[in-house]
Amino acid sequence: MLYYCVTKLLLPQMQCSTQTKKPVVAAKMPFRVKVTEGKCYVWCACGHSKKQPFCDGAHRTKAPSISPRHFTPEKDSTLMLCACKQTKNVPYCNGTHFKVIFQHLVSSVKKVFKMNNFFFLMA
Repeated sequence: MLYYCVTKLLLPQMQCSTQTKKPVVAAKMPFRVKVTEGKCYVWCACGHSKKQPFCDGAHRTKAPSISPRHFTPEKDSTLMLCACKQTKNVPYCNGTHFKVIFQHLVSSVKKVFKMNNFFFLMA
């Protein structure tokens, strides 16, 4: 913590590596959650919370530029809450996680082919 404070004071123009401006993917599939009518919930928007899909305050140190979202259900129900943090319909899942999964898959395949080409060239 001291390092963080000193770094922010001496080098304010630099972003500390422990902070993010973009949310991180908490999970690649949505969270299925039972909610109660009239109760206020606080959805984690940064992805750092240990109590996903709800906020535990982790954004204060890990992603201070990202704020959690409050919502109050109009009836008791089971909701699919976004876990990839890319939804355009906060806090609800809109299927964007499929894009996140696809991007991860493409990245993994590219890494495999790069490794295979490297070993092929070595042989």
